[in-house]
Amino acid sequence: MLPTACIEIREALAKVPYLAHIETQDDYEQALALMDDLVDDYDSNKFLIEMLSLSIERWEEQADEFAEFNAAIAEMDSGIAVLKTLMAQYRLGVADLPELGSKSNVSKLLNAAEGKKLNRHHIEALSQRFGVPVSLFF
Repeated sequence: MLPTACIEIREALAKVPYLAHIETQDDYEQALALMDDLVDDYDSNKFLIEMLSLSIERWEEQADEFAEFNAAIAEMDSGIAVLKTLMAQYRLGVADLPELGSKSNVSKLLNAAEGKKLNRHHIEALSQRFGVPVSLFF
């Protein structure tokens, strides 16, 4: 005989199967909607949020609709990805980063033009400006 907890878990997953495994686009959309509701009370829902986020992450890694995006991210330099995220969060343009040089240089860095990459000086300056660890850019 199964413990009561196992039976309750099975019944709950039968009602919300996408909590553990997303199989369709509809499941994915329902999972995202549930996540929106759960994060409103993060502390009370932390365990469910963690479970659901794993399910969503697995779907996003495997779904055809994300293949092009995932490939682009895999090819992107992690330091540039962090920089682009910070720029988006702070609503910054290429002219707003004097730490990296001219607007032209910032643009080249962001697009990996001419083999441009963030150097140690850039990373240290960005780390100080945004109050993030240097390691975030590696």
